[in-house]
Amino acid sequence: MPTRDFALHLISAVLDEHRSLTDTLERGVPGHEKTSAPDRAFGRLIAVTVLRRIGEIDAIINGLVKRPLPNNAQRVQHILRIAAAQIVFLETATHAAVNCAVEQAKACVGNYGPLVNAVARRFVPQTADQPPPTGRINVPGWLWDSWTQTYGAAVATQIAAAHRVEPPLDLSIGVHDDTARWAETLGGTVLAPGTVRLPRASDVPALAGFGDGAWWVQDVAASLPARVLLAAIADPSAARIADLCAAPGGKTAQLAAAGAAVTAVDVDPGRLDRLRQNLDRLGLTASVVAADARTWTPPAGDAFDAVLLDAPCTATGNIRRHPDIPWLKRPADVRQTANLQDQLLHAAWHLVRPGGHLVYAVCSLQPEEGKRRIVTFLNGEGKRAPITLAATGGIAQPDADGDLQTLPFLNREQGGMDGFFVAHLRKDS
Repeated sequence: MPTRDFALHLISAVLDEHRSLTDTLERGVPGHEKTSAPDRAFGRLIAVTVLRRIGEIDAIINGLVKRPLPNNAQRVQHILRIAAAQIVFLETATHAAVNCAVEQAKACVGNYGPLVNAVARRFVPQTADQPPPTGRINVPGWLWDSWTQTYGAAVATQIAAAHRVEPPLDLSIGVHDDTARWAETLGGTVLAPGTVRLPRASDVPALAGFGDGAWWVQDVAASLPARVLLAAIADPSAARIADLCAAPGGKTAQLAAAGAAVTAVDVDPGRLDRLRQNLDRLGLTASVVAADARTWTPPAGDAFDAVLLDAPCTATGNIRRHPDIPWLKRPADVRQTANLQDQLLHAAWHLVRPGGHLVYAVCSLQPEEGKRRIVTFLNGEGKRAPITLAATGGIAQPDADGDLQTLPFLNREQGGMDGFFVAHLRKDS
């Protein structure tokens, strides 16, 4: 399968079939076995570049065609997007990208080869002195409106700009005292105790320390919920902790590495298999339970010293790593997940012993899934325990309420971070 056909399949899966890139790649692209690993990697790069910059790309195409393509020519539109991504943003030779695009167009219904040839030849590589695009151009309208209403237009523009950039690779180190050593070994930088950042994505299993279970992949923002929880506990090695919605297990690993007795609960048996594999590689142990956290109770009926709830959400905080998310989510998804989050919060609260802790987290930029859920919950039960900067390992500054909301452009000089909301609640009685 040629590289551009691989990219075309991925783009069509997201934009036409509303399937995630992860799901599409895990299921396998038809004919991919005929494409080399480097060609598949380049095909994926083309696809994610299109998804990151689709507004910019479509504006370029629309400025070069005399009339919009008909609705039944969506595949041709994708072919032009692929050519534009290569020529304008990926420094691919124009003749190579154009020739491939024309060949792809020949397989489409209708005589689109001449049009594709004429348009693609006029794409111009981007130069460093070109002005940045307007803030909302690559963002669906409903999502842009949400961010501007929540954070203001200036911050929303910075969020959108951060999503245009391929993020670095963060590793959580199992033994915090070894952080500096692994940073030196891997050529990375220390972001905080227990977190090393590499400048770009790599062949993870080939990196030193992977086979030995010295670390696992986890964005620095994703490490915050467990950091906050562990900082609240006097002796984590003596604590019983439930990690709800735990798969794929990064936070479970953090808690287990600190010596806690962890019960990891998730409703998806397949994702739990991945969690078990990760724990096995890392040499860590946890009790793993396949169950719906909304109805699950521990066999002995005992409450936990602490519960970490990383609730299902729209994942808009992960767009820089998963640029398909804006094109898969709808406003109704936010409402549905907010209802689920309320149910999970109340279930999690009943698992916490008096005097214990609950940390709620979502990898979302949407206030309906973050602070508004906590405000709603606190109207009925629970007490906020304000998070301190020290509890985050110096990574993120809490807001006036003592909650955390990280944004993708924060720490921009070092490569940014995912968007996470984190709140800490304490159960007095």
